[in-house]
Amino acid sequence: MVRALYLHVPFCVRRCRYCDFSTAAARHGDVLMASYGAALRRLVGEARDLGLIDGLETAYVGGGTPTMLGAEALASLVGSVGALPELSFEANPESLTDEVLAAAREAGATRVSIGVQSFNDRELKGLGRVHNAALARERVSAAVGSGLRVSLDLMCGIPHQTRQSWERSLAEAVALGVGHVSCYPLMIEPGTPMERMCETGELPWPSDDTEADDMEMAERVLGAAGLARYEVASYARPGERCRHNVAYWTGVEYLGLGTAAASMLGLVSYERLRRAVPSLPAPSSGTERLRLTVTSGARDVAGASSLAGLAFDVEQLSAREAACEDLMLAARMTDGISPELIARIRSLVGDGRVDDTVSGLLDKGLLAGGDGGRLVPTHLGWLLGNELYGPLWDLAHD
Repeated sequence: MVRALYLHVPFCVRRCRYCDFSTAAARHGDVLMASYGAALRRLVGEARDLGLIDGLETAYVGGGTPTMLGAEALASLVGSVGALPELSFEANPESLTDEVLAAAREAGATRVSIGVQSFNDRELKGLGRVHNAALARERVSAAVGSGLRVSLDLMCGIPHQTRQSWERSLAEAVALGVGHVSCYPLMIEPGTPMERMCETGELPWPSDDTEADDMEMAERVLGAAGLARYEVASYARPGERCRHNVAYWTGVEYLGLGTAAASMLGLVSYERLRRAVPSLPAPSSGTERLRLTVTSGARDVAGASSLAGLAFDVEQLSAREAACEDLMLAARMTDGISPELIARIRSLVGDGRVDDTVSGLLDKGLLAGGDGGRLVPTHLGWLLGNELYGPLWDLAHD
């Protein structure tokens, strides 16, 4: 049963220098944005008519910059989803107006995630962000006062960033009173303007050596302020974990609509979607889970009168692959891996191989025993995630 819905809005004032997401620069009032928003509302309605999202518990309107749609269109899109325990939308400071905040909350939004990245003007300029630090502070403060739950994205490893400026950005997030912070190291992606600027020396390359130190500082500063880390990059005050993101890490089925949006569906949900999209392939024998990505561009999505008008890339996972995927993702969470999931893996892979893998990770100090028989990532396992996740995923294959 689908319990999480993601809607992708691929428009921004301009693309940041580091961005390789499915986004494009657009002007406020662009006709394409209006058509795209209307199309998403149609697709949500069709998914509801199919019974595909009857069990929905959380939704996330991401991008891009959904607040580029404007107050009325964003509220209409939020309202098309309906009342949920958690309904989030992403925002950037330059388009997060008081009108947008009020309209989204009135339409049913419960949470806003703001792409601040830094409270340092030099760092923001290096990233190619539109806003400055003063605007970020003012708009975050307005969001906190709006009655919505507020999350911030912050980035470490930015060119020209120092340990002192990173600590100040973390401290400012705390001082503004937000309930959730996500901290990410900057990744220099191939083909982006930032890669070219680093290669020519216009910007300094980020130092990999500082990444672990920066993430440890984030845990220290945020933890001291009552925001506990519950996932690799996510910190929250009690009761303010992002339910939508937790769904991704705990094997919950989710549906993604919009260009480049991803879905993860079980067989029953997939067959329900396939009734509306006959071009989707029939599941192969032994398939338990399917991952889909919308490959239609923004104009094609905007012109789609129904789900059948979307094109998808489809990956099929066996029961063993699905279980090992859940195992790997559970290791991202401080809650760790449940005994029930370990038992499921044993039944599919075999006791001996599972025991050897787990013993190896325990011996390396990447996993430890936790409450109730759980296996939890250690501090070292958090810092050396790839060394932890890789062996767990390898159990999917002989």
